[in-house]
Amino acid sequence: MVDKRSTSNKIALDRAEKLETLFYDQIDQGLHPGAALAVYYQGSLVVDLYGGLADRESGKRVSSDTMFVLYSCTKPLTATCIYILWERGLLHWDDPVAKYWPAFSKNGKEEITIRHVLTHQGGFPKTPPSLTWNKWEDWDFVTRVLSEVTPKYKPGEVMAYHPRNFGWVLGEVIRRVDGRSIDRFMSEEIFLPLGMDDSYLGLPRGLGDRVSRVHAMEDCDRAGAIPIYNQPEVHRSVQPSGGGISTARDLARFYSMLNGDSLCEGVNLLSPETILEVTRIHAEGTDLSLGGYRMRGLGLVIGDSRMGCTGRSDESSFGHAGAGTSVAWSDPVSGLSCAFITNGFRAEDTNVPRLHAISKSVRSLSTS
Repeated sequence: MVDKRSTSNKIALDRAEKLETLFYDQIDQGLHPGAALAVYYQGSLVVDLYGGLADRESGKRVSSDTMFVLYSCTKPLTATCIYILWERGLLHWDDPVAKYWPAFSKNGKEEITIRHVLTHQGGFPKTPPSLTWNKWEDWDFVTRVLSEVTPKYKPGEVMAYHPRNFGWVLGEVIRRVDGRSIDRFMSEEIFLPLGMDDSYLGLPRGLGDRVSRVHAMEDCDRAGAIPIYNQPEVHRSVQPSGGGISTARDLARFYSMLNGDSLCEGVNLLSPETILEVTRIHAEGTDLSLGGYRMRGLGLVIGDSRMGCTGRSDESSFGHAGAGTSVAWSDPVSGLSCAFITNGFRAEDTNVPRLHAISKSVRSLSTS
């Protein structure tokens, strides 16, 4: 759906129709079985598209309320829980994690700060081998294992993406500072105030049928890992780095909030000053886990080709991608916020171009 009521004075209708064509062409070309795309412009939902298959085996189609596994698009949601605590003065970026979680100081981790974790400079990127997917529901076990980890790098000296440890550590900080588990905190402090009614960190029982399956595409370089994220136990687990489940509509709404848009009367989730603070560059350089040059805010990526960015050093866009599948972002200059979620896991050689194409088309919508 392209909202023609909004296009008349907000976005270019002809470009919105081209975006819609591109969205369905990608499905028809077999780039992914199914997908959803939502775009907010200056606080209004102007594009809400969905299509294709949620499950290739059963033939079940993607519908307006289909939810998707977010993979690392979850990370900014977790980071926002930290932003809220920072804004309330309950923690500081350069506080050691061990200030709130004393056991974390073991084996040389006493100097790792909250900022280090948010910018992937903590020095412990590798997921401990004992934290297999069937252990993710046991939060106490996860945190005990992480407290024993020995860093590979000195904190603050190296950027190396922490695919899972990022969320578990921040989640435990949130629990110790606030008293609530991260899933409860996220629900009560983000999802409920913003009206994100189809978003979960830890899926309640009975909703599994609404979640699209993840499909390994023909070039998928991690095909063996795909079945993990189709497991009901994984959907139910609290995995704050990559276990979020949501709709494109909800995720784009979240990014519209980060763009400073007033979505709900009386709801001010974050101050403009906080948003400016977390979306500026806090770290940049070569990422030793991912390769390539990266610019990072606090839990956010600044300027990425998957967001349709050009790579300019003054890029204003911020967001995050989800492994092999998806991307979500905001651009304060254009006023656009976008979430594009697919259920087809691809190698980056083909994943990046399809995400870039959609994001670039979204960027064309702004008439400003």
